[in-house]
Amino acid sequence: MVRVLGIDPGLQRTGWGIIDLENNRMRHIANGVVTSTQSLTLAERLDQLHTGLIDVIRIWTPDEAAVEETFVNKNPVSTLKLGQARGVALLAPARNGIPVTEYTPNAVKKTVVGAGHAAKQQVEMMVSTLLPGCDIAGPDAADALAVAICHAQHAGNRSLASTMAAYPTRNGRKYR
Repeated sequence: MVRVLGIDPGLQRTGWGIIDLENNRMRHIANGVVTSTQSLTLAERLDQLHTGLIDVIRIWTPDEAAVEETFVNKNPVSTLKLGQARGVALLAPARNGIPVTEYTPNAVKKTVVGAGHAAKQQVEMMVSTLLPGCDIAGPDAADALAVAICHAQHAGNRSLASTMAAYPTRNGRKYR
């Protein structure tokens, strides 16, 4: 079994989702959103995101992480701030020894919905279909679960053999 953490970075709201992948079957474990307080400084907001993601990692002990890449906004200041939040999303799992893979928004949507330019509602609907019975904590959490699903699909295509060899007993669970 491999536990995957999907992250949809954002400065205000960073979505996260946890799925288990076993024998090419996906199972929803948890999802949510880490928020930052808009009235704080940028450094304090990034610290809030980091602390929240570290808490998720400690509670759910993922084996792998997948982070959505940033697209460029028209506003360069917003793009830069989003990039800094994305840096936190990459750093939190990496500092905990968790391998991190990145996926473009179009790759995530194409994998989950079948179309690279799908609407957020389509992504959330397909996530609910692929992970039946999960209660999704909003669009950011749905996007994070979609990133985790994308990673699971790509991992299934490339086999997790290299990860299994590198982390044979990660978090006390043996890979099969």
